[in-house]
Amino acid sequence: MKATRHPFAGAAWFFAVAAGALGAGTNPPATAFHLPENPRYTIVHSTLDSLRFTLTKTLRRDDKGHWVSVSSFVDPEARVMGWHDFGHLEGPGWAANAVGGAWEIYIAGRFFGRSDWQRSALDILDHVLDCGFIDERTGFIRGYRETTTSKFCLNYKHNSDWFCPGSMAKVAYQLVRFADDLGDDQRAARKRRLAVRCADWIHQEVEAVPNGWFPRRTLSDGKVWRKSPEGGHDPFWQTSADGLFILQLQAALTERGLADYTKPLRQKAGVFIRAGGFFGSINHDTYDPRENVAYSVAFRTLLAASRVLKDESLRAFAYDRCLAGLEAFKMREDRNGVATQGLLYMEDSWDTSYLWENAEAALAYFEAAADPRAGDTARRREYQLNGLTILRAAAKHHHGPHGFLTEGVDWNNHVGQQHHIGQAKFGDIQYTEPFLNNQHIAEPTLFYLEHLARKTTGGDRSEWRDVEGNVLWPAAAR
Repeated sequence: MKATRHPFAGAAWFFAVAAGALGAGTNPPATAFHLPENPRYTIVHSTLDSLRFTLTKTLRRDDKGHWVSVSSFVDPEARVMGWHDFGHLEGPGWAANAVGGAWEIYIAGRFFGRSDWQRSALDILDHVLDCGFIDERTGFIRGYRETTTSKFCLNYKHNSDWFCPGSMAKVAYQLVRFADDLGDDQRAARKRRLAVRCADWIHQEVEAVPNGWFPRRTLSDGKVWRKSPEGGHDPFWQTSADGLFILQLQAALTERGLADYTKPLRQKAGVFIRAGGFFGSINHDTYDPRENVAYSVAFRTLLAASRVLKDESLRAFAYDRCLAGLEAFKMREDRNGVATQGLLYMEDSWDTSYLWENAEAALAYFEAAADPRAGDTARRREYQLNGLTILRAAAKHHHGPHGFLTEGVDWNNHVGQQHHIGQAKFGDIQYTEPFLNNQHIAEPTLFYLEHLARKTTGGDRSEWRDVEGNVLWPAAAR
């Protein structure tokens, strides 16, 4: 199945002028993981389409005037999919991802000179900060709010029986990263303070598990919850990679001098490495000992921890075990008539290719390429090409006139054809999570533009090229 690509709608979307007419490219013979760039629809155009879908179709004003997501699960017309667990939920938690999504919109607004995007991003953030999701005293974050009842929930099943402390740490980490970009905005200090308190709550309250790692789920008081969301036993209750987000937060706070987690960071990283890594499902509704995004998050987290702790053994494990682990998930050909070359499938037990995970893999490869100690020029070029290929492959899966990017490429009909675009037996899923699966490609794309792309300026024009010399984005010089 070929994805439908559409030109950007409306003259107000300034970026269309530099792109010219956009259209579908053709795939070369599928002989390797690598994909060439489509000059008529680059990874930047793809990202801007995704942002357009979020900003123009999926937001509404709350009673305080903030922007809030209409739903964490929508179709290409942004209709709420109320039958799904995420259909009537919004907030900062997991796939709802309001803080992370707002941050990506904010930094995109900065890069592309769109102050209106930045204002919208702050409106989304203020909804999270001011509308009851975060306990100011403890930093505890309630991930979800029902859009139909305004009830707060700790998990995507619309109840508070359990929550994932690692996923809460991820939100706190996003607050820290967002604060980095806010300068002297008063929100920055508040976000750092809340992140520190959240990390402290996790460190003090989350119960230990026998293997020395973190529990996948706990009760609201931090006591271990061994069950699955459906109530059965979860075999990965103490081996989920979701705990990596706790280390990621601790490393970020320590690196910025906001707290000192040197000792627990070293201890838990040691547990992780001695176990050979914990790569069990991060996604809250999947159960597999090896999930592709677990390897990406492990690489990014251990690379950051190695800098904070000045520990080269962590860096080596990050490259040799974690980043190298992504190789097993690469698809080097189009499968069942679906454009899968250049993507990673999720895991053996659920082999759909989900796009937030692919975006996280691209980000891992780009952070490796930007690491001055990653290896020689050829190795860093290879990392760039891996990340670029993933984003180029993702760009083939937009649908409809509004910029919608599918949540996943269901090349093996795992989800079921009734959930596919056009009811195709094998193909793209006709739903997405606006702030995550639809939009997470923004983060690696912007990282590439700001840290790895070659920028040249002449006259009143600037140009960003990738490592192969492809023009990714021309715009007026700023």
